[in-house]
Amino acid sequence: MTMWRATVLTLYPEMFPGPLGISLAGKGLANGLWSLEARQIRDHATDKHGTVDDTPAGGGPGMVMKADVLARALDAVSADNEGSLRPRLLMSARGKPLTQARVRELAAGPGAVILCGRFEGVDERLIEARGLEEVCLGDFVLSGGEMAALTLLDACVRLIPGVMGKEASGVEESFSDGLLEYPQYTRPAVFEGRPIPDILTSGDHAKVAAWRRAEAERLTRERRPDLWAAFLARKKP
Repeated sequence: MTMWRATVLTLYPEMFPGPLGISLAGKGLANGLWSLEARQIRDHATDKHGTVDDTPAGGGPGMVMKADVLARALDAVSADNEGSLRPRLLMSARGKPLTQARVRELAAGPGAVILCGRFEGVDERLIEARGLEEVCLGDFVLSGGEMAALTLLDACVRLIPGVMGKEASGVEESFSDGLLEYPQYTRPAVFEGRPIPDILTSGDHAKVAAWRRAEAERLTRERRPDLWAAFLARKKP
């Protein structure tokens, strides 16, 4: 099986692996279950200052990352390490929201090439010319794409076979079937006057499963009406 490979294009390669170098992701990285390479975008600039941005066409605040520099950075990845076979992602506040379904698709593939934007964004022509998939983590803005890339990679890497302790851990969790995860409990049996629900200690696996399903549906209905509506729509004949 081909190793899952991640290549990150960034102005701050020292941010990687960061938290991905510890815990389950870090163990998987050390054991060769996946690989991570962070490349400096400035290496593809042509002037002595390593310029990667310029003023926005039409005026306005801030700076925009240059299409020519980014194109060279992306093309260098495509030229080696099977980069052309991996999806090319741009972490962007205006991108399509990342879902668990898309995470599973990415985790099942050969890896990803991730471009981390900075400043006011990336020249639109680069996005079009290199077919970048814009990905968003939520309706908020970060200082750059690096933190978003770390989050996306963590979501993918944990699904690579062998990274998590139990395969079931990646199945019985939030969004796995369109619902939020049911509540979890463990010892002590009573915490500050709050006991574990009796049904969870009953030993009746069918009743436990039914309770967990009902709780998952309740939480989804209360907290994420958008997910609940989509779930109901899928259940219609």
